[in-house]
This record gives sequence, C-alpha cells and structure tokens, in this order.
Amino acid sequence: MTGRLIEAPRRVPAAMAAMAALFVLAAMVLVTAMADSTMQPVPASAPAGEFSAERALRHLERFATEPRPIGSPAGTRARNYLIGQLRAAGLEVETQRAIGADPSTGLAAFGQVRNVVATRPGTDPTGTVLIAAHYDSAAMGPGASDDAAAVAAMLETVRALGNAALRNDLVLLMSDGEEDGVLGAEAFVREHPLGRAGGVLLNFEARGVAGPSLLFETSEGNAGLIRTFARAVPHPRGDSSMGAFYRLLPNNTDFTPLTKAGFRGMNFAYIENSSRYHTAQDSIELLDRGSLQHHGSTMLALARALGNADLATVKADHDATYFRIFGLMVTYPQWLVWPLALLAVAAVAGLALAARRRRLLSLPRLAVGAVSAVVPVALAAVLAQGQWQLMAGVRPAYDVMGGLLHRPEPFRAAVVAAAVVSVLVWYLALRRAVGPAAPAVGALVWPAGLGVLCAAYAPGAAFVVTLPALMCALGGLGAVLLPRGRMIALTAGASMSAILLPALARTVFEGMGLALGGAAALLVALFALTLLPFAEPVLPERRIFAVPAAAAVLSIALVAGGLATDRFDAADPGRTHLAYVMDADAKTAHWVSGDADPPAWTRRYVSGRDTTGLPPGYARGPLWTGPAPAADAPAPALTLLGRDGDTVRLRVTAGRGARSITLRVERPITGATAAGPGLTPVTIPVTGTRVNTWPGEVRFRGLPATGVEITLRVPGTGKVRITAIAETDGLRTVPGFTAAPPELVASTREDGGLMAVTRTYSF
Repeated sequence: MTGRLIEAPRRVPAAMAAMAALFVLAAMVLVTAMADSTMQPVPASAPAGEFSAERALRHLERFATEPRPIGSPAGTRARNYLIGQLRAAGLEVETQRAIGADPSTGLAAFGQVRNVVATRPGTDPTGTVLIAAHYDSAAMGPGASDDAAAVAAMLETVRALGNAALRNDLVLLMSDGEEDGVLGAEAFVREHPLGRAGGVLLNFEARGVAGPSLLFETSEGNAGLIRTFARAVPHPRGDSSMGAFYRLLPNNTDFTPLTKAGFRGMNFAYIENSSRYHTAQDSIELLDRGSLQHHGSTMLALARALGNADLATVKADHDATYFRIFGLMVTYPQWLVWPLALLAVAAVAGLALAARRRRLLSLPRLAVGAVSAVVPVALAAVLAQGQWQLMAGVRPAYDVMGGLLHRPEPFRAAVVAAAVVSVLVWYLALRRAVGPAAPAVGALVWPAGLGVLCAAYAPGAAFVVTLPALMCALGGLGAVLLPRGRMIALTAGASMSAILLPALARTVFEGMGLALGGAAALLVALFALTLLPFAEPVLPERRIFAVPAAAAVLSIALVAGGLATDRFDAADPGRTHLAYVMDADAKTAHWVSGDADPPAWTRRYVSGRDTTGLPPGYARGPLWTGPAPAADAPAPALTLLGRDGDTVRLRVTAGRGARSITLRVERPITGATAAGPGLTPVTIPVTGTRVNTWPGEVRFRGLPATGVEITLRVPGTGKVRITAIAETDGLRTVPGFTAAPPELVASTREDGGLMAVTRTYSF
C-alpha cells in the first residue's frame, strides 16, 4: 500500500497481480456457491437405514396431488392416509380435534383443526423430541413443498429408524391449519398434554420448491442444539444471520407457538424457486428431489442424534454463531461476538495508524473517506429499490408476485452491476481529492461499525460484517508492513469477505425477492468496498469513468433485456386474482379482482372500478368489478342467541359446501369467542381495526356443517351490522365461468378463487 494503494515497479505487473487476486477471490465465491448446492437424491434401492427421497416421493404421490386447505375433503383424505401409514409403522396415533385461534389487528381468526399426533416411547427418556410439519396446504395449490415434502420425510424417517431403540420419546406432529395462522400448532400447545410438556423441536417448512434445507431459525440458548446440528447432520446448511433477516418478513410458522410454549428447537426450510410458492405450481413435478433428500437426511440424522442424547446436555444459557466455509460448519459461542467486534474495530484503527505513519493518508482525509462511504452503500440500496419500482410499473404482474420472479437472474445481475457502479463512482470521485488509500481504509469503518451494532442488537448476524472487516484490516496491515507480500496479504484479507458476503446476498435474493432487493444490494456494496485495494492497479489511467459508465449501461441493458425476454407461459405462469361475490340480500352477483392491471382473461369478467354494488363491508382496497350471474348457492345464516351490553352471541352456519365463513362488523371489536360441538371454547382479545373495510372481522376456517357459536364484544350502543360471507373453494360451478389459460394461476389474495355468498344482519 502506498499513495496509489499498490506500489509496483511498473503498472502492468501490478495490474496482472491484482487481476490474479480478483480471479482467486472469484473462485472462492464460486466454490462457496458449489459447496452450498442441493444434495443428490438417494434411490429407493438404498440400504434400509438411509433416507431415500425416492421412497418419500411415493408418499407424496398418494396425498399431495391436490390442494388441502383446512376443512377440505382433500385434507381429510390426506389425514386418513397419514394416520394409516403411521399406525402401520407401529406408532401410537391420535387425532386432536380442537379450535385453533390467531389474533391480529382488528381480526380474530379461528379454525377447526385436526392435528395428527404420533408417539414412539423411548427406552429411558430424558425428554421428548418433537418433529413437526403441517399437512394442510394453501387453497390455491397442492403444497408439495409447503409442506407435504416435510410430512413425507417424516414417514420415511420413521421407516428408516425401523425398530432401532431410541432413548427419548419421539413425537410426530402433523399439524392442520398452519396456512390460516398456525392454528393447529396453537391448539396443540394450548390443549394437548404433549404440547405443554416441552422438549426439543425440529420444525420443517418450505418457501420455494428447490434449494438446500437451511437452518434459518432457532430458539434462544441454541448453543447445544447447534453443536448437535454441526456434528450430526451430514450436510448442514444455514447460518445464524438468517434469523435476523427472517424477522424482516411477514412470515410465521408452527415454530413460533411451539417455542413460545417452551420447546427448544430448530426451524428448517428450503427457499429457492420461490415464485412457485403458494401457487398451483407447488407441485410434485416441480419439487427438487434433492431438496426432499436434504430435508429428510437432516431430519433422520437429528432424530437419531437427539433421540439418543441426554437432552439435558442440549440446554444452554447462550447462543452460538454458526456459518459455513467451503462446506465446513464453523461455530463459536456468543461470548466471542463482542471481542471479535472490538478486535475488528481495533484492527481497522491499527491499519489507519499504520497507513498514516507511511504517509499514505492523513486523518482528515481518512475521516472524509469513512464518513462518505455510506453514500455508495445507501445509493446501491436506493437504486435496487428504484429498479424494482420501475419493473413493477412496467409490468404490474411482477408486483402481484411479490418480487418472487420465475426468471430473476438478469434483474439480480442488474442490481449487482448498479451496486458496483455506486461504489466505483464514489471511489473515483473521492480519490482525486483525498487519494486512493483514504477511501479504501475508511470504507472498512462501516463493516466494523455495523459489527458493533450487530453485536448489541443481532449477535447472530455480527459475523457477516465483523469477520470481513477484521480480515481485510489485517490484510491491509500486512500489505503496509510487508511490502514484498502485499498482494498475498490483501488477497488473504479479502477472502473472508468473498466467502461470506456474496453467499448471503444470494440467500437474501432468494428469500426476499426483488421487491426487497435493496437488502441484497447493500451486501453487494459492502463486498465491493472491501475490494477497493485491487481497483487501483486494474483501472485505466485515461477515461477512468468509462468503467462505471459501462457497468451502468450493463445494468440498464440487463433490466431491459429481462423485461423483453421474460414472458409468462404454461411453464412459468403469471398470477391473477378473481373471486365471485353474490349478495343474497340484493340477489345480485359480481366478479371481483384485486389485480392492479388484470390480464386479458381476468378482464373477461371485470371491466371497471365501481364497487358500490358489492355487499356492505366487503370491498377492501381498490378493486376491479364486473356483473356476474346469480349462482345456486345457499346464504350464510346468523342467529342471535343473546345480547348483553356489548356482548353479541350468535349461531353461525355457512350453508351447503361452504368451508369457511367471515364476519365483517361495522364497528371495532375488542374480542371474540368461538365454540362448537365437542370443542373447547376459545377466547382471544382483538386490538386495532382493519383497514379499507369494516373495522372488525372474525374468520372461522374449516367450519363444521352444524355451525359454531361466535360471541363478539362490540363496544357501543345501538344496533350493529354484520356481513356474513360464506366461502366455497373453486369457481367451476358459477354459470359462464371458464378456467384460466395455462399461463395464469391464482394469486395468494385471501378470497382468490372463492365463491363468496354474503348476507348482512343487524342486531
């Protein structure tokens, strides 16, 4: 390092050395990606004690070929198959029938769940190992990955365990109603004795149809669990930063209520090809067999390890940091997070002092470099979000997909190119004023500072920035103090950044999609900042701004090319929302779509924005509507059982064929109770109000044919209006309806693909 960052007798040898270093770092990025690839599936001919994806696939073909929403006939068929398989394997099986509940803003959600609970007693138990997955699916798809693959893996795991003795009790929970607010898991921990007994939990999920099975969430005090995970699982994947990113998503799994009830546990999911998530394309045909294999191999290994462990040794009073380097799992205890963060700060400070002593920079120039380094990082994130806004504006169908696109590669590459542009423009502009060393050293202040911030608020994610900052600073010190080995020192220093940051950016792209591409862009920009010492030798001496200009043109071309070539077809369909709404009081019906720009097929049914003809309290947000013929469908019925002050007690039935009912209340509600024949009543409080509709709402999924009793607490005096909405899956029985073309599938909006028959009451 000198005033020009890399001192060499001639520029050409320095450029060649820097290019070689960048090639080595690129190879590290590639090797890391290859090491994190999906496992190869094991055939059915494998030894009996191994997990075989092919054997598990046979179960999927029996119960995961059609949607299985809570309360559906398909759900009943799947449950009966699973119970039969578990009993044939020698487990004790029961069906827990209960009301699950989930409160949220302005809403009380209930559902009649039927959890499958299978037990295998241990020989000398020190506790319970609970393996959990949900057998219900979203209404718009068969849910082969979410979450039938995990359920099939449970059956194959039981088979592979055979008659081998396990020390601890093994419990399999195949929950119901997860898609409607983790209703089954909530009912399990509230009413079932095993749900309150505690133990070690292994929960398996999916947010895509491909990719490795990632450990993305753990309970607190995970050090013992991580130690077991790293030792027992043959191909462990995931890292402790994923939990921090997961909290940014509006997602929830059965893991949440189970760990709140006292289970210590680990949560696994695969997340690639997430454009198929919650659609008809979450199918057996598109399921990556390697993902099923990885799910099952992980499940079987942990069932054996934890099943034979003294579970008291798994308990810990601290968390562990964990991540992979070239396929090897690295772990260290939480108490090391702060020392490493402070060591990184000290190393950056030491590099700054050493560079100043060599007269490579001055403290004022260093301050300018450090403070201004936030500009390219923030600009990269802003450009990524701006790119998404442009894409969604040009093609509104992308917004319907939530940024989870079928062909995201050119758009992701554009985000990367824009992040590189942000860093290069900042660097080239600044180096003229303060020299090249000040921005290169000053840039390390940000990952080091973020490491301290993470140590305080997200310790599991601190390694992502602390270790690159520490290693880059040490590499820089080596380059300053050992001039003969400067390029080797710089390359070694940047190696940790190359191993960690691009891999995490890819995971963020997969998990969050392009709608939140700014998070991945931030990581790419941080990575680019750590490569600044290699920039000086390889940048041209003349027309130097041609490099970022070329990168900017590349970014624009990638977006334009992606938009030009990305077309929806039968293999990669778009999404649309369409519902049928009939007002039984007015005897009128409408087609309704929540699409911002409905495709041609949907426009056959909707033609305008007039929502005045919709039932009271139905419209939510901007909608397209169109007239529809009246269908032969019974209306929901509300019968007043009593009213005392602000308490309204109702008998609720939905009518023939309806699976669920929604009550929209014209005034806010503060609580609701649901009760049914043979079901323990459940009461939940409600705070806040719903937006863009009537402020209070109650849902009951999987409604019994005989109905349920709903008690509402509605503050205020005078009559209250309630619109009851009976919901039936599918639109095929609506007169004049024709199925969507293969290049369209139903979107995930709550009433998509439903017949909604309404009636409004005043009590």
